Amino acid sequence: MKELFLRDIRVAFSSGNNLVTNLMFFLAVIITTPLGIGPMSDVLSHISAGIVWIAALLTVLLGLDQLFQTDREEGSLDVMVMGTDLLALALIVFVKCLAHWAGTILPLIIASPFFALLLNMEWAAVGATVISLLLGTPAITFIGAVGAALTITLPRVGVMLSVIVLPLVIPVLIFGVSAVYTLTTGTLTPITPLLFLLALTLFFSVLGPTAAATTFKYMSE
Repeated sequence: MKELFLRDIRVAFSSGNNLVTNLMFFLAVIITTPLGIGPMSDVLSHISAGIVWIAALLTVLLGLDQLFQTDREEGSLDVMVMGTDLLALALIVFVKCLAHWAGTILPLIIASPFFALLLNMEWAAVGATVISLLLGTPAITFIGAVGAALTITLPRVGVMLSVIVLPLVIPVLIFGVSAVYTLTTGTLTPITPLLFLLALTLFFSVLGPTAAATTFKYMSE
């Protein structure tokens, strides 16, 4: 499993164009969204966490179709599906999700403080946003694994994948934004929504790979 994780990490970083594309798309969403709001800095700072989270969500969706695509093109996906039982296959999907998150999403989270400052965010809000992204975005990847498995044979997976994944990630988005909002307003402690984010990630880290592995097994029969 360690070799699989390191291989997928190398693939993610070797395709530098995808990483640059993700960063540029992430930045484009953050820059263009305030243009529709106008020169109201107080409003912008109030909704900045939501903008960063939506930008991160859309960027994650942008690359989910590549989660299993390379293995499918190389034929290694068929070998993994046919040569392992359901539990082992679920573990393989879990490792691939972690590698995908570390190779494509983690760089966005590292860069997010610089982008968040463009939205007039306070430093405390920036820190809360980074922590919420670290806790919440793995859940999106695990959910996306199910959508990627269901749509892997379709010629145009982008729209269908988004339709499947978006309704399921709404709770992650809500708690991610709530963690930052409660910190900036001082109404409640941000610990509660952060714990909910962690719980969602742990829950989907089991459910997502298992459902994706079940899908692959069913499609191979």
